[in-house]
Amino acid sequence: MNRRSFRDIHGILLLDKPLGLSSNQALQTARRLVGAAKGGHTGSLDPLATGLLPVCFGEATKIAGWLLGSRKAYEAEVKLGATTTTADLEGEIVDTWPVPPLDDAQVEAALAPLRGRITQVPPAYSAIKQDGVPLYARARRGETVDVPSREVDVYRLDVIERVGDTVRLHVECGSGTYVRSLAVDLGANLGCGAHLTGLRRLWVEPFMAPAMVTLDELREAAETGPDQLEACLLPVDTGLSHIPRVELDAEQTRVLGFGQPVPLGATTAPGRCGVWGADGRLMALGDIGEDGILRVLRGFNLPPP
Repeated sequence: MNRRSFRDIHGILLLDKPLGLSSNQALQTARRLVGAAKGGHTGSLDPLATGLLPVCFGEATKIAGWLLGSRKAYEAEVKLGATTTTADLEGEIVDTWPVPPLDDAQVEAALAPLRGRITQVPPAYSAIKQDGVPLYARARRGETVDVPSREVDVYRLDVIERVGDTVRLHVECGSGTYVRSLAVDLGANLGCGAHLTGLRRLWVEPFMAPAMVTLDELREAAETGPDQLEACLLPVDTGLSHIPRVELDAEQTRVLGFGQPVPLGATTAPGRCGVWGADGRLMALGDIGEDGILRVLRGFNLPPP
């Protein structure tokens, strides 16, 4: 598809990212198939990982960065008995240990410190930047990488099953949490080392029960026609479905249309909100202050409904 074939398309694709592709490769493939002039994703998945990658097109890209901070859930597979350079199966083995006989109580005791608000050291092979350079680039050049620890939120960390030296986990966590680091820390707590061997993202808030679309399904839709492609996309406002909705009257719509704050009254609950105009059009991601005044965080330029 040449560049002239791209057009303004606005919406969110709940892509089921396949194994082996980076998030950017998956995004660019989806964008070409959809024919969208502009696209972005809401948080990277490693090539090893599969599952939900919300892809934003057109005006939806304005909320992509905001969705990066959303709560997420994963199913993770952890192999006990070895650590690797990358904390997953793509790296070289660093050390191996015998895995002792473990009962459920021992595994639970090792998981307990990894729940809640915890301090975590991200992997050296990660996209975190220092002085504008990703850590993985430094690590691949053989440089010594000093990875600073940071606080992250782990809301849920439960065993799904254990088979031999492999543990399958259900993980629910906040932004910036590395499941690879959870695997390493679990191995350290058990005294036998561990690394991540599989990862699937199950959902990203507010898409808690996502009907994901594979790249193959997207290709099939592209061959069928534009109507089938559009049916694969969700409206932009679905990305705001978990925050309050504010509907403006005609005068408030006019005022907000000029980018000016809109007084809503002191009784209005403060916080983030989606803002709809009198014509039913999504106008903005807004923030209501303690003073009851609505201010625009990101404005949308969507066609009328």
